[in-house]
Amino acid sequence: VSLAEIKDAVDELSPGELAELASFIRQRENAAWDQQIDADFAEGGRLRPLLDEVREDIRAGRLEDMP
Repeated sequence: VSLAEIKDAVDELSPGELAELASFIRQRENAAWDQQIDADFAEGGRLRPLLDEVREDIRAGRLEDMP
C-alpha cells in the first residue's frame, strides 16, 4: 500500500474513524518515543552519563526542590 493510497483512504473515513486513526498513530508515536528515551538512559545510552551525574548530585545534596 502506498502513502498516496493511504491518504486517499483517510479522506473516506468518518469523523469517528479518523479520530480512532489519529489516536492509533499517537499511541505508536508515543511508544517509539518511550523506547528512544529508555535506550538513551539505559546503561551505555547517550544520556546515561547525565543521569548518573544528576543522581550523584542528589546523593551529595547539591540539588534542591523547586519552590
